[in-house]
Amino acid sequence: MNIADIKKMSTVERLQTMEALWDSLLYENEKIESPEWHEKILKERKAKIKSGKAKFISLSKLKASRIR
Repeated sequence: MNIADIKKMSTVERLQTMEALWDSLLYENEKIESPEWHEKILKERKAKIKSGKAKFISLSKLKASRIR
């Protein structure tokens, strides 16, 4: 399966496929390590929140910004 095949699928089919992939990973015994940059970003975001410099927007504003 390639990107062209995936694009031919309906939205529901793609969501069902993603769900099946996540479910298959959920029950694997292999431990997947998060990359180091994930921890760095989380620390930066926590520091921003703690210092009061974090800015938040509503979910509706986020969704509206993604449509453009």
